[in-house]
Parts: sequence; C-alpha cells; structure tokens
Amino acid sequence: MASRIPLILIDVQKGFDDRPYWGGNRNNPAMEANVARLLRAWREAGQPVIHVRHDSVLPQSPLRLGQAGNKFKPEAQPLSEEPIFAKTVNSALIGTTLEPYLRERGYPTLVIAGLTTDHCVSTTVRMAANLGFTVYVAEDACATFDKELWGQRIPAEEVHRVHLASLNGEFATLTSTERLLRNFLQDGRLAVD
Repeated sequence: MASRIPLILIDVQKGFDDRPYWGGNRNNPAMEANVARLLRAWREAGQPVIHVRHDSVLPQSPLRLGQAGNKFKPEAQPLSEEPIFAKTVNSALIGTTLEPYLRERGYPTLVIAGLTTDHCVSTTVRMAANLGFTVYVAEDACATFDKELWGQRIPAEEVHRVHLASLNGEFATLTSTERLLRNFLQDGRLAVD
C-alpha cells in the first residue's frame, strides 16, 4: 500500500493580500497557482490534506479572527472533510492538536507549503523536524514579503531564498511543485531529483 503523506497548507489566507501591512512587495506571484495544483493533485490521489489558519491576536492584523482577511484564499478552500488547525503563534505545532493528529494517523512524512516562508512556514518546518517528522517544503508554493532591517530594505526574493537555504538539509528537503507532481504522485512516495 502506498504511503499516506499529508499536504499541510500554512496560512493561505486572504489577509496576506494586504501587501502594505506585510511590507509591500511579495515574491513568487505563482504561489497560489502552485498551491492550487498541489491541492488538486493531493485530492485526486486520495492523499490527506491539512489546513492551518492563523487567528492573529493583534488588533490591527488582517488575519484577526472575524476579519475578512482571516478567510482562506479561493485557491486553498478546505473541503468539509479536511481538518483545519487554528493557531495564534508562528508554529502550527504550538497550541494546536496537529502533532497528536499526525502521530495518531501514522504520518511521519509531511509536505508543507504556504505563507510566509520566513515566519509560519519556517517555524512549523523547524519544529516538525525537531519532533522527528521528515519534512519536504514545496519552495515554489511558498512566498514572503520585503523586510526592513536597520533602515535597509531586504527584497522578498532574498528573504525567501535565505530562509529556504537555512531549512534545506537540516530541517527539510526542498522540492518544487513540478517535482512533487511528477515523482510523488506517480508511485505514492516522495522522491526528489
């Protein structure tokens, strides 16, 4: 029997369309399309899909519960049978029942994508790896925003690449949407080339 490997979509929420709030420029305009491709393929293959939603506790956040921005983007709308784990911090494994959910179902390997590369994706990936999960990150199904440090702007693509580089090899294996669709769904296991 083929392995069951969940696709975990982190914070693919409408509030991230408020680009000025998050720092202006965002990298990877293809992120949503890649998320949609992965989601469609996982569903067609009968593989588990898990959604994570950030319920911000910051009053001004577009991700705050009750705000329109808290809702999932159209490309990542959960089906009724797909679980949603709500979090209030960066890691989807703190303050949620995601870890026991994964362990009870025997899911030692995870595929993660979503927003933002340097915050909730990175934090969740690091914790999952530290907890003993094998993690793959769909790097082109993640994105982030420009950052500012000491009065200097750091472009979103640079932030994205540096954070992925720090995850690769130690906390996760980086892969792409195309590799996942080509390799994983052909034989029910993850193989990256």
